[in-house]
Amino acid sequence: MAVKTVFTTGEAAKICKVSQQTIIRCFDSGQLKGFRVPGSRFRRIPRDQLFNFMRDNGIPTDSLESGKRKILVVDDDRDLVELIVDFLERDGRFETRTVNNGFDAGMMVKEYRPDLIVLDVMLPDINGKEVCQRVRNDSSLDEVRIICISGMVEEDKISELKAAGANDFLQKPFDTERLIERLCILLDIESFV
Repeated sequence: MAVKTVFTTGEAAKICKVSQQTIIRCFDSGQLKGFRVPGSRFRRIPRDQLFNFMRDNGIPTDSLESGKRKILVVDDDRDLVELIVDFLERDGRFETRTVNNGFDAGMMVKEYRPDLIVLDVMLPDINGKEVCQRVRNDSSLDEVRIICISGMVEEDKISELKAAGANDFLQKPFDTERLIERLCILLDIESFV
């Protein structure tokens, strides 16, 4: 995979997990160095400048360094977690971390800052809906996408999850290829599946 050397403001915003407006403001104020595309208003940010900006502002640079999307898998079913992680790691575009309860999920989201959470709804402690609400109540996590997974299928429960902040829902059991497809859609990357 070729390493990207220049980023748009939208791409930089996703990497830094801030809004595009924030990136544009930092660019226009000179905090974030870059250049404008000749003959247009488009701003471009070279990789090294983005790295310096992230480091200077305490933004973790690991997503820029690896270029991989960070996925947090939250489920107490160890076999399923192993299956999902194995599939994501083999894909090569994802880096994964796992936890098996809602409390740890809350801690890990703040520390790891994933691009996407695969979240089981029925956890041993706090349920997935509550985890969604906690993530959505933290504006620094606005860019985090959440796919809820569960064996329960009541329509009203699914709409409650979406109202709590889930971006998508997959019913267990599901095909791991279908999960990757949904991840790619939510993360706006190409699906090879």
